[in-house]
Amino acid sequence: MTDVPFFKPSLSAAETARVCDVLRSGWLTTGAETLAFERQFSAFMQTPPEQKNGAPKQEAVISLAVNSNTSGLLLAYEACGICRGSALITTPYTFVSTATSAVHLGADVLFADIEKDSYNIDPDAVEQLLKADTAHRIKAIVPVHVAGNPCDMARLCTLAQTYRVRIIEDAAHAFPAYTPGGYAGTIGDVGVFSFYATKTITTGEGGMICTRDAALARRMACMRMHGMDRTTWDRYTSPRASWEYDIVAPGFKCNLPDVLAAIGCEQLKKAPTLLAKRKAIAEHYTRAFQPLDFLTVPPDSPGNAWHLYLLRIVPEKLTITRNAFAAELQKSGIGVSLHFIPLFHFTYWKTAVHNFDAVHFPHAERQSATTISIPLWPDMTEDMVSAVITAVTEIGARFHV
Repeated sequence: MTDVPFFKPSLSAAETARVCDVLRSGWLTTGAETLAFERQFSAFMQTPPEQKNGAPKQEAVISLAVNSNTSGLLLAYEACGICRGSALITTPYTFVSTATSAVHLGADVLFADIEKDSYNIDPDAVEQLLKADTAHRIKAIVPVHVAGNPCDMARLCTLAQTYRVRIIEDAAHAFPAYTPGGYAGTIGDVGVFSFYATKTITTGEGGMICTRDAALARRMACMRMHGMDRTTWDRYTSPRASWEYDIVAPGFKCNLPDVLAAIGCEQLKKAPTLLAKRKAIAEHYTRAFQPLDFLTVPPDSPGNAWHLYLLRIVPEKLTITRNAFAAELQKSGIGVSLHFIPLFHFTYWKTAVHNFDAVHFPHAERQSATTISIPLWPDMTEDMVSAVITAVTEIGARFHV
């Protein structure tokens, strides 16, 4: 059996050369390379492929590079008025930072279950929370595009307009997912991407904020660097004295250094090719797994970014649990992961939120208990893909009811 790691980043000599250029330049922190990455990302995100001809003109996408998706969410929340006494709505089916970034600002987090047949937040559940908010404490909806499959943004945007709240997209998985309304991460008021090592493009650590709102962009740019009115690059390249600056707000330290932005610039060039490779592997998996009655293949859409392939077992058809199935895959040399453990299973969240229990989120609980993330990365060979399919199929046959 071929050993298949869960993920390996797709890097080449181009990234190495670009990083070496930055090291030789002597400027390692946020500077020209990061500004270039932001400009190129904005240009990429402005218009999705299917909107190139005849698309309605929209405000330009403004991109701000940050050191993580978590930092980007913190900045986006703060700029959108998430603070003590306010609340936001998100899903329990996410990584913890979607919620904890609001806690750091003193806000409350309200949770809506995911859809029955997907991993994304259920607009009906969101609407129920909005209707119940007679004190008007809710300031934002935070949809999470799980595994790269976009949420129902048309419905969520309608709700946001009706109830006059912001939409902040957690697009950590979603580059470059797209919908008829635009790229995921550019549809709401703010979108935040991740470039962590396992993401669709990587800078090792890092992220990007996107918005079409110039006022929000100015606030986030300021708060990204201590609340300072001048960037480091400006202070050292402007004729104005480098030591002159003002602190206009109690900001954070969330900037992306040029060393990492250099990797991002090269990764961005490859984004369409990397997506095509992931999509081809996902299609191969789906063709193999769809006929098997002990599996449910993940939901798809034309604009899916295919960050992850979430394979769901059908418990009634097997004599083993999801955990045991995953262990069998690991014994076969197949790397696996789990996306996600719902937040109501974690000690902090169980105590921090009243009545936060699996019984209130049946879809999130069921999906989590039956889902395995299997390898999906661009440089997988045909033998690797075949090894994953063979292992899944054989394990299912051995433990089939």
